Amino acid sequence: MLEARSVSFRYGGKLPWILSNATLSVGPGEIVGLTGLSGLGKSTLARILTGFLTPSQGEVLLDGAGLPDRGYCPSQMVFQHPETALNPRWSIRDSLEEPGPRVQEAFRHFHVDGTWLERRPYELSGGELQRVAIARVLRPETRYLVADEITTMLDALTQAQIWHMLIAYVKGNGVGLLAVSHDKALMNRVCDRVLDIGEIQEKR
Repeated sequence: MLEARSVSFRYGGKLPWILSNATLSVGPGEIVGLTGLSGLGKSTLARILTGFLTPSQGEVLLDGAGLPDRGYCPSQMVFQHPETALNPRWSIRDSLEEPGPRVQEAFRHFHVDGTWLERRPYELSGGELQRVAIARVLRPETRYLVADEITTMLDALTQAQIWHMLIAYVKGNGVGLLAVSHDKALMNRVCDRVLDIGEIQEKR
C-alpha cells in the first residue's frame, strides 16, 4: 500500500502551509481519485508521493517503508504536460530507453506506434505523447502511478481512449493509481473511490 501519513508541506520556515496533515492510501490495483479546489495542495501531494518533494512533516510509506532515496522509485508520476518528462532533443526511442528496461506489453497496450520511435516529442500529438509518457514509466518495478490532470488538455475522445487503456492496465497488472483532477464527475466514473483534498487534511 502507498500511504501519506499526516503529510504537511511548506516552502521555507515562515511561509503558509500548502498541505496540512494530509492522509490517504492507495492499494495495489486500486484507482483512487483526488479532487478539490485549486491551491489546496493536490499537485504538491502528488509530487511528495512520487519522491519529487520531501514532506516538511509526516511520512510517505510504501508497504510500511519509506520511498527510496536513490535509484528507481516504485511510485511514478505521470504529468499533465508530457513534454516536460521528455527531452525535446531526444528521439522517442532515446527517451523510452533512457530509464532502463521497459515492459514491452505496456508499449503494446498503450498503442505506442513503432513509427514514432525516431521522431522528436514535438512531432507527436498531445494524446500520442501522453501515451508514450505513461508507457515510459511502466517498468517492472513500477507499483504505483500518480496521474496529475493527465487528460485535461486533450479532446474528449482522446481522454476517453487514454482512460480506458489506463484503467485496463492498472487493473490487469495490480498497479495502484492515484488520479488527480478538478473533474469530479470524471473521477466518479473511473475511480473505485474519490477523496477531496480539503477533507483529507486537518486545519492548523
